[in-house]
Amino acid sequence: MERKGIRVGGIIHARGLALIGIVAGPDRPGIIAAVFRALGEAGLNAQFIVQSVDLNNDTHVQFCVAAEDRERVLEALRPVAERLDAQRLTEGRRVALLSIYGPDFRERPGIAGEAFGTLAECGVNILAVSTSISTVSCVVEEDQGEKALDMLHRVFVLP
Repeated sequence: MERKGIRVGGIIHARGLALIGIVAGPDRPGIIAAVFRALGEAGLNAQFIVQSVDLNNDTHVQFCVAAEDRERVLEALRPVAERLDAQRLTEGRRVALLSIYGPDFRERPGIAGEAFGTLAECGVNILAVSTSISTVSCVVEEDQGEKALDMLHRVFVLP
């Protein structure tokens, strides 16, 4: 893959994470608050959060935590999942988080497509995505994190 020279502010690669998920059932106010209040009360932090509501009006949330906190996170969330009548609490596969950032992404279309296309071309599967006006983040299997980082460095130019 040749270097395309797309300038960005930087790339962050976080290792040693676990991806936890809750399928919470029918969407209603307070589901996400209950999840992250429970984590906060247990002194636990999420490094990546993505939430969506599907066509059946069910809420789904996925987030990354430090892998060493996985059991504590699950312990804190089991009662919450039960109270919310969640359909499922996923147990936390080991993942890496890659984030591309820059100050002017909202004026530069195509950065997300280039990043995701690059990972697809090299066989890296994306498990979750979250974006903002200045960051494109994706979660990949932990054993694909280094390969993904290398490929992104080939496409994006850092300062």
